[in-house]
Amino acid sequence: MQQKWQRWNISFRKWLWIMVIVGLVAALAVAYDRLQTERSSKTVEIVFDYRDLVDVASYRAKPQDYIAEQLDRLKGAGVQSMAVSESTLDDLRKARRIMIWGSTEAAALTEGVVQENENYTYVLFTSGDNYKALEPSIRQTFSDTGIATRNWSFRGQQGLIIETPLEEATLKPMQPDPLTIDMLHAKGFNIVPRLLDSLTYNQESVAKLLQYYESVNVTRIIFEGDSVKGFSDNERLNSLNAFSDLLKEHGMGIAVIENLKSQQKGFNKLAYNLDYNVARLYSLSETDSGLDPVVIADRFALATKDRNIRMLYLNTAPSRDLTKAKITDTLDNLITSLSDSNGAVQKIQDNGFTLGQATAAEVVDSPYQRYFKLIAVIGAVALVALMISYFIPWLTLPALVLGLVGSAGLLVLKPVLFEQALALAAAISAPTLGMVLAIRKINVLGPPLRNGNIGTANAKKSNARIGYTVMSPQRRFAHSLVLYVKTALISLSAVPFVVALLNNVTYSLVLEQFRGVSLLHIAPIGLVALYVLLYRGEFTFNKTGNLLRMPVTVAMVILAGVLGVLGLYYISRTGNSGSVSSLEMSFRTFLENTVHVRPRNKEFLLAHPLFILGAFLALKYRNAAFLMIVAVIGQLSMVDTFAHIHSPLLISLVRGLLGLGLGAIIGIVAVLAWQIAERCWKRWSPLLKR
Repeated sequence: MQQKWQRWNISFRKWLWIMVIVGLVAALAVAYDRLQTERSSKTVEIVFDYRDLVDVASYRAKPQDYIAEQLDRLKGAGVQSMAVSESTLDDLRKARRIMIWGSTEAAALTEGVVQENENYTYVLFTSGDNYKALEPSIRQTFSDTGIATRNWSFRGQQGLIIETPLEEATLKPMQPDPLTIDMLHAKGFNIVPRLLDSLTYNQESVAKLLQYYESVNVTRIIFEGDSVKGFSDNERLNSLNAFSDLLKEHGMGIAVIENLKSQQKGFNKLAYNLDYNVARLYSLSETDSGLDPVVIADRFALATKDRNIRMLYLNTAPSRDLTKAKITDTLDNLITSLSDSNGAVQKIQDNGFTLGQATAAEVVDSPYQRYFKLIAVIGAVALVALMISYFIPWLTLPALVLGLVGSAGLLVLKPVLFEQALALAAAISAPTLGMVLAIRKINVLGPPLRNGNIGTANAKKSNARIGYTVMSPQRRFAHSLVLYVKTALISLSAVPFVVALLNNVTYSLVLEQFRGVSLLHIAPIGLVALYVLLYRGEFTFNKTGNLLRMPVTVAMVILAGVLGVLGLYYISRTGNSGSVSSLEMSFRTFLENTVHVRPRNKEFLLAHPLFILGAFLALKYRNAAFLMIVAVIGQLSMVDTFAHIHSPLLISLVRGLLGLGLGAIIGIVAVLAWQIAERCWKRWSPLLKR
């Protein structure tokens, strides 16, 4: 009965293959919708932080002339927008709109005596126009926070006394300087406001502010701090919903900043309320703004092309240069990186983008997408069951049934967990399955086993062959290339399932992230290693006890340590946080400039060539199959490329195919080099023995 059950499970594999193929077709239809979504947004906006410009100008002899000059230069370099933060008294002081003192300094200024029980802030406007433009918003800001203000004047200039210490008064954010916004708008810059969530939410004030922003053509807002506007008061005032209603009323979207340590609180809810009118933003830090202009240009070009970034945010800061005995900044460096003949603007345009106000992607969701997704789910479960069947055949049918039932349950209870778990399982299964089938084929075509007590059917067939002779190098080479293509196709079969299951704008905007990338980089290696060790004769299941009882030697400990270090380095390179050396960065830049899409180094320099060489050698030297354990890295890496949902599908596809092509070329060269070395060894080794 047990044998019959196993035969039924093995014979059921063909139906699993059919289910996988049908699921693939359905998943490709979903992938087409995502492709249409990605093509809907092709405008890139370059934004400069105006507050940084004011900071730098405050160290110049003529600040206003310097600001005007740099604005013209930035405009000519391709900067279309200025980010304007909510003003503070300190910002207005740096902009020469006001002068501020504490009670002690004000007493000295007016030649009076400081009051013992007074610690106020004294504000003096530098002109009548500044008083008219700024006095109402300053009064309103402090009135809303319960701080009294009263009129004050000095030598004919109008001012205010704010009844709070100077240190606290300079922290209160207020409406942006309208004089600055009018000046920037007149110069042709788009305005990108930055809003804080530090004060109590006031719907009337926010409505008035957004109405003003709409009058100067504001279309997108950025948030400062660790939360979005209205989050702190949401439980009490339902302010997030109220704020999102105002944004929709005035046709404004928001921007999500890439690589924040943690997402700004309330951002996901606000994005959902706005129907994901969200653009991705890459911010170049003050420190990085001093990098080589070529490096900055490459960063911007890659961000827009490879990561769906639609807003590039520039920062600068004044710094003391003791070697030049002067205050310097990075404005010249930034302008060069943008406007050079091979600068960021030219590269971005060459990649098919236009410069302008960033727009959110228009999500394409065809009426039949949900049905295609359902079919894709069944296909993904069948793929996982198929992989399991080659390790434990009698679990084939139970794995399929449990997978379908479990998927249905998770889909109802925790849909996000369901789609991520199934996508991860499919991503692990396909490269593992491809490598297992390749190893099984090598077992059949390669040399027979020395041990006749074999646990697998393919190994028994291999041992039963009479008069086995080693294939010619030409035949081994041809078989290796065929296996290379077949395995790659099987590995890539996971891609449509991953794309279909994670086809949600929240993944494209990185509001949700695909979890389990580290497991994807480990599990196929472990499973293939398990198959090579336990399913090829020397270490079948009935002999695993011998392996466990094997004495441990110093060499084994050293080898384990080396493998552990290599494994830690390999894991450190996975995911978005992996670091690379300067040499590798230079090589990446060379590839980007040469072929415009950078394939992954570990694929075409290591894993893919090792697959071809390993298969070629294993067809003659049985133990060379251990090389396939490392070669699986290339297969899983191709799938992992598509797990970065924020990368465009076509870019990921070209990257994978390019890696396969370059890897094949290097693999062919490696086989030829081996053949030459092997023939030289056969010819010269007898002479060396003499």
